[in-house]
Amino acid sequence: MSAVAWPEARRYARDAARPLGPVPRPLPDAVGSALAVPLVALSPLPAYHSAAMDGYAVAGPGPWQLTGRVLAGDPGVPAPLTDGDAVEIGTGAVVPAGADAVLPYERATRTGRTVHGEIEPGRHVRRRGEDCPVGQEVLPAGTVVNPVVLGLAASLGHDTLTVHRRPRVGMVVTGAELRTAGIPTAGQVRDAIGPMLPGLVRAAGAELAWSTRIADDASALVAALLRSDADVLVVCGATSAGAADHLRRALDTLAAEVPVRGVACRPGHPQLLASLPDGRFVVGLPGNPYAALVAALTLLSPLLGRLAGRTEPAALTATLAGPVAPHDRDTRLVPVARVGSAALPVGHDRPGSLWGAAGADALAVVPPGWAGAEVELLPLPAAETALPLPAVAPWRPGVAAAPTGPAQRSGEIASVSAAP
Repeated sequence: MSAVAWPEARRYARDAARPLGPVPRPLPDAVGSALAVPLVALSPLPAYHSAAMDGYAVAGPGPWQLTGRVLAGDPGVPAPLTDGDAVEIGTGAVVPAGADAVLPYERATRTGRTVHGEIEPGRHVRRRGEDCPVGQEVLPAGTVVNPVVLGLAASLGHDTLTVHRRPRVGMVVTGAELRTAGIPTAGQVRDAIGPMLPGLVRAAGAELAWSTRIADDASALVAALLRSDADVLVVCGATSAGAADHLRRALDTLAAEVPVRGVACRPGHPQLLASLPDGRFVVGLPGNPYAALVAALTLLSPLLGRLAGRTEPAALTATLAGPVAPHDRDTRLVPVARVGSAALPVGHDRPGSLWGAAGADALAVVPPGWAGAEVELLPLPAAETALPLPAVAPWRPGVAAAPTGPAQRSGEIASVSAAP
């Protein structure tokens, strides 16, 4: 099977799954999950007529005679007011029936128990339900629950939220040459994908259920793929066609459907997406760290986001503000730092290095034969540029750009060469 075009592969990953079933969660446990049903107000907001200022609740034209005091949290319902009555009132307190307005302290004159001042009818009174009536839908299904959503849900009377179950991910890191600590010696490399992947999984709305490390062993890989305690199995390495790459053969052994056996992109070409007969998914990532990051954002993140029930995010675009050489057949994924409405390539984008991606905000999607149009951006989870970048002018192929950005501070040129 030939490599799938990059946009097609990403769309396939999104469309291959269906959201997992709804589950009730206490508010604190719902953070990061997606709403399975719309968020509806169980209580109006405000829940009662309340004072928006400290001062006096007054009825009718002034002057007014004080009859008492009402503070936020007082039990019971305050006695109604008749014309000429006033009560001292605190912000958030229940406004008595019959009150026409709240007169703030700073606009009132008090002599003994008599209050004078000018009012506007209804002023400084928050009416029951004026911000949100009971039964109002405030957020659609698919919204990701963040701390602000939690606060809103609590204010509307919710103790629990119905959210989609978060996908469980099993991670299989392959390679006899990988080391997890210390300085690698000749023939060894430090594992970069293992530490990186859990954060990518969480950012996509899933949770890492387990991880395991195996050497380049076909039977061990098949055994790992037979584990049923994950919705998605991610295999790091073993995706190519070399003597030590067993994933494709393992999937054939398990009678898996493999609609994506390579993606036409640089880096990250040897990535794959498969479904096992029992409905679990397998995502294969290349062994080079930056190539694995590209593959994770191409196949894994869209798949997990769909399983998690998240609404598909709106596409982000930008103009590239530095030299990029497009590939004639494949999509290039280039680490960039966003500078206003433009995106500046940061360099250091070889398949085996995460240097450029670590200093980037996003990956720019540069289509084959790109001629300078705006490009799509894939945001990097929690990525921040290490240094502020100056304003730069957009760049078009064939137009030289002055060196700029953090790479120049170390005497290097922040350009991006054609990917191998």
